[in-house]
Amino acid sequence: MSLSAQYLWLIPSLPLLAAAISSLLPRRARRLSSALAIGALALSFFISCAALSTALANPAAHLTHNFTWFELGNDPVRLGWLLDPLTAFMCTMVTFVGTLIFIFSLGYMHADENFKQFFCFLSLFAAAMLGLLVANSLLLLFICWELVGLASYLLIGFWFYKPSAAAAAKKAFITTRIGDLGFLLGLLWLYDSAGSLLLYDNGHGVLEATALGALGSAATVGGLTVASAIGLLLFCGAVGKSGQFPLHVWLPDAMEGPTPVSALIHAATMVAAGVFLMARVYPLLTPDTLQVVALIGAITALLGAVIAVAQYDLKRILAFSTVSQLGYMMLAIGVGAPGAAMFHLLTHAFFKALLFLGAGSVIHAAHHEQDIRQLGGLSVKMKLTFATFAIGTMALVGVPLFFSGFWSKEAILHAAHATSGSHFPFYAALIGVVLTAFYNTRLISEVFFGHGRSRSANHAHENSAVMTTPLVILACFAIVLGFLGTPAYPWLQARLNGETAVHGHSLFEGVGLMVLSIVLVAIGIGAGWMLYGRKLRLNATSPDPLATVAPRVHAFLGARLKFDELYAATFGLLSSFLATAADWFDRYVWGGIVHFLALLGEFSGTVNREADEQGLNAGFDATSEKLRGTGQAYSRAQTGDAHGYLRFLAIGFVALALVAIFGGVA
Repeated sequence: MSLSAQYLWLIPSLPLLAAAISSLLPRRARRLSSALAIGALALSFFISCAALSTALANPAAHLTHNFTWFELGNDPVRLGWLLDPLTAFMCTMVTFVGTLIFIFSLGYMHADENFKQFFCFLSLFAAAMLGLLVANSLLLLFICWELVGLASYLLIGFWFYKPSAAAAAKKAFITTRIGDLGFLLGLLWLYDSAGSLLLYDNGHGVLEATALGALGSAATVGGLTVASAIGLLLFCGAVGKSGQFPLHVWLPDAMEGPTPVSALIHAATMVAAGVFLMARVYPLLTPDTLQVVALIGAITALLGAVIAVAQYDLKRILAFSTVSQLGYMMLAIGVGAPGAAMFHLLTHAFFKALLFLGAGSVIHAAHHEQDIRQLGGLSVKMKLTFATFAIGTMALVGVPLFFSGFWSKEAILHAAHATSGSHFPFYAALIGVVLTAFYNTRLISEVFFGHGRSRSANHAHENSAVMTTPLVILACFAIVLGFLGTPAYPWLQARLNGETAVHGHSLFEGVGLMVLSIVLVAIGIGAGWMLYGRKLRLNATSPDPLATVAPRVHAFLGARLKFDELYAATFGLLSSFLATAADWFDRYVWGGIVHFLALLGEFSGTVNREADEQGLNAGFDATSEKLRGTGQAYSRAQTGDAHGYLRFLAIGFVALALVAIFGGVA
């Protein structure tokens, strides 16, 4: 089973067609809309599998199909599709995980009156992400990138009647636009420098030797090469989309959308786009750019884990976990291991989708209660949800050997340790390992152990099969997927790096670091169990153990390090000041100039009117009046009376005769 690159457009087109048809259906067409969405994405999954088979047959090849979109003067604007292992693995993951999330949504959203519209937006979201993945042009990638932003806005604010959801949607849209501005500038600069935005084009693409050599040799401001500057601008887009510091603030607020949306955004689609972009343009990234990427990734990994320790909202804890894990992926790219980054992205997609859907199962069963202090005792009431959630948690924490997160995390740690640059990313990653184990132990202890601490928790029960079946499938992949990239046989990383041969090494080669990682995981789990598992919360108002030890620090972490307040007090005030200044300038400067010009025009009109009426018109009227009077006087002589005319002729003749006589005598 294989697929030519020219047919890759089918993968995003099917969910896009489903979204288009659903948008035209009446609200009552719930079953048809959901069937279209699930069926289209499932069919895209099978096409993606065919594409994966083709890509794996020759991992080093970049199969393309380029075409002219339109002519701009003498320059054609060309787009295209790209098929390689990176595209194929990502498309397969997005369509598979997305289909499971769509199926889960049947149960989670069954009572929502906008059920049809929800599946329409989901299909649009999936189509935009898949279009981004198959693009061989950064222009087409950017178009789909913006469509992902639009779809996320629609889904995060799906419950628009809630002020918090509407605010979160706007926050996500505006924050990511900040990064996208840098992305757009990078594209413009790249097109100006390379003359193309095609990634691969028979030796003339921007990721091929000719363009890379030219970009790497040209210098710009501050000693950076053009390639470094463009790489940093492209990274700005990735910072916004993948919730990296300092634009991470939108990602936790995205939890205001329905839980399937959170799973789709945080696992398979939107946040993966930034990491995918950096992996895709990796040949363009210079050592200077990679140092920045590694530093930002390390800060983000540490920041997300620290803040998650003091959160109480079930979905927000998982959201900050996503922030932290995305930081690990960026860190891996920054230290020169894009294969390890993508390996972790793929494993993370499965276990984080599992965790979010598990959280959705808990929230749905507990009548939309999300505060972990109000839950408890669900391991008995929701055994299947608890078992699958525990598997996802162990994969995220990196419990050794049998869970996928352990192997992908180890690949990143080993790459960070082996780098010749700064070791700050490595130490930040190690601290993150402890914190990840700690806050996940806290989470699972508060939610599933002990007894229910609210009516919602006491009345919770296991959900239907339409919601639990996706959990079981994802749990299986959260275990199995890791064995595709063990150090002994790193098949997945080799294929992602375009290598046919797999060069593994003995597990004992890096055993010291592996043991250290396992010890750190054990410390984190042990500390979490000592504080939260051994002595379970008695009621919702019981003090948090960390808050008791360090109340100010805990409150500061609970307030998310007050980044929102900081931005409101700086950029927010600056924005308000600039808006006020612009309003004043518009009213009193531009408005004053316009008012002055209006008065000047009015004065000129008055002068013109007076000159016209009192000057030209008056003179013309006076002359006309005199002519009229003369005409009237002359007209009185024109009586038409023949006797009168003869009388005047006689008088005139006599007068002329007298003049002649007397004139001759004289």
